[in-house]
Amino acid sequence: MKKILALVLALALIATLGITSAFAADEGFVDGKFTETRHITVEIYNRNNDGGTDPTNNVWTEYLKQGMLERYNVEVEYVSVGRWTETDDIAQLLADGQAPDVSYTYGYNTIISYANMVDANGNPGVIDLAPYLEEYKDYTQNIVTLLGGEDNLYYDKDPATGAVWMIEGVRADTSRITTFIRKDWLDKLGLALPTTEEEFYNALVAFRDNAEQLLGADADKMIPYTTSTDIGWRNDLLCVSKVADDISDETLFVYGYDDRHLLYPGYKEGVRVLNKWYNEGLIWKDFGLYTDSEQEDNNMKAGYVGAFMHNWDYPFRNGDDCINLNLQRNVGEDAMFVPIDCFQDDAGVTRKFMGAAVGSDRKIFLPSTNKEPLASLLYINFISDPEVIKYLQTGKEGENFNLTADGAYEILPATGEWVKNSGNNIDYTMTCNGLYLGEATGATTALSYPGIPADIVITANEFGKNNGRYPLHYNVGTIESETEVGTSLTTKRDELFTKAVTASVEDFDSVYDGLLDEYMNLGGEEIINERIEKLEAVYGIKYEK
Repeated sequence: MKKILALVLALALIATLGITSAFAADEGFVDGKFTETRHITVEIYNRNNDGGTDPTNNVWTEYLKQGMLERYNVEVEYVSVGRWTETDDIAQLLADGQAPDVSYTYGYNTIISYANMVDANGNPGVIDLAPYLEEYKDYTQNIVTLLGGEDNLYYDKDPATGAVWMIEGVRADTSRITTFIRKDWLDKLGLALPTTEEEFYNALVAFRDNAEQLLGADADKMIPYTTSTDIGWRNDLLCVSKVADDISDETLFVYGYDDRHLLYPGYKEGVRVLNKWYNEGLIWKDFGLYTDSEQEDNNMKAGYVGAFMHNWDYPFRNGDDCINLNLQRNVGEDAMFVPIDCFQDDAGVTRKFMGAAVGSDRKIFLPSTNKEPLASLLYINFISDPEVIKYLQTGKEGENFNLTADGAYEILPATGEWVKNSGNNIDYTMTCNGLYLGEATGATTALSYPGIPADIVITANEFGKNNGRYPLHYNVGTIESETEVGTSLTTKRDELFTKAVTASVEDFDSVYDGLLDEYMNLGGEEIINERIEKLEAVYGIKYEK
C-alpha cells in the first residue's frame, strides 16, 4: 500500500512539476531586498483548539507578514495543515502540486521520500538547498546562529551527493519526558516521593489498595497509573532504564531507527514491567481504546489518576484549563501532580536518551513547486531572528506578559486575539522549539505557566533532561530502507506495545517476540543491516550485531 501511494504521488509530481534542476542566482534581489514584490506560501499547523484563533490570520501572522514585506519585499500567505494529520495532508498537497512553498514536518524520512519522487526530467520533488545556502550565505546568518554554527546548517547534507534537502530546527530546551505523581495521595498514605522503581511500584500498589480512602464513592474509578496507546513515548523513562548504561554510540545508531527506542538492547524488559503492572490492575485498563488524549486528560482532571509519564510540562499546559488547575478545582487545593525522577539503570543513573538540540525537531523543506526559493529561504532566516522569536514567544506586554524587575517575562493567560494557538507560538517559530530569550530564559520558564508554582515547573524541566545522553550524530546519508516502509513499522510497533502490555504474564514473551519478528520482517532487519553498512562505508566503523 505504501509503495503504491509513493508511486501515485510520484506520478502526480511528474505531471505537475516540470521544474528545471539548474540553479541561477536571483537577479531581482538587490542589496538584500527584492526590487519587485514576491509572494510565498507558508505551512502553519491547525490544532483546532478551543478558544484559539485562525492560524492563518491573526496578530502573529500580521506581524510576520509586515516584517517580511518591510525587510525583504516579500508577501507571505499562510496555508493551514492539520497538526495531527500533517503527513497525509502534505502528501496530498504535494500530489496536487499545491504544497506550501515553505513546508515542515517532524519526519526526516518523509522529506527524503518526497526528494526521491522525481519528474520526467529527473528533478526531485524537493529543492536541493545546497546551492542557495552557498550563494546567499550572507543572508542565512540568523539560522546559522540559532543552530549553533554553519556545520548544523548542513546537518543533513548527503555525504555522497552533497544535497541538502532540509534545514533543521533547534530545540532550545531539550527537556523531554518527566514522571508525575499525586503528592496529596502520597501524603494521605504517609508515603515519600519515590526515588526508585520499587518505591514507585509500591506507591501504585498503595493507591490501588486504598482506593476507598483516596476516592470515596468513586473508588471504582481508581487509576493508579495511566498511559496511552503511544506506549513508547509515554513510558520511555521506565523502558530505557533497562538499557545498559555503557551502551555504545554505534549501537545506539544501529538500533536507533525508531524514535521510541524499541530496538535498544534491554528495552523489552521495561515493557515486561508494564505488562506486570497491567495484570495487577495498576494501569488504566481502557488505555488501548483511545487514540487521543481527551478521555485520559479528563480522568486526570477529575482526580482519578495517581501517576503518569508525559512531556515535561504536560500537566501545566493550556493555561487555566491545564490538568493541575482543573485537579485543584475538582478535588482541592492540595491536589497536585508533582515531578519525580526515579527510574535508575544498571549504573544507578536515571538515564534519558535525548534528541540532540539539532536534529530532533522539525525539518523545513521547499517542495519543487516552489517558484520563489530565495524568498522562502529569507523567510526561514527572518523567523530565526532572535528579536522575531522573542516577540512571537512573549507577545504584547500587558496582554501576554508582565516584565518582572529581574527581566523575566511573567506569562499571562491571554484572551481574544492575543491567544497563542501553540505553546510559545511554536507553530510560527518553526526553527525554534523552546524559549529562546537569552539570560531571561530560565526565569521566564518558571513563570510561563500561570497558576503553577515556579518550583514545580523548574523541577519538572530539570528532571526532563537530568542525566540526559545525546547519542553521537552519524551522518551517513539517506538510509533507503527507512524511506520504503512509510508508517508501516510505526503501526506495527504500536500494535506490539499495546498487545504485549495487555497480554497475560504467561503469554508476554510469545506475544512480544512474535510481533517483533513481524516488525523486523516488515523492514526493521533491512534498516539495521543498511545502517551497519553505511556506518562502515562512511566512517570505517565495523559493527557486529
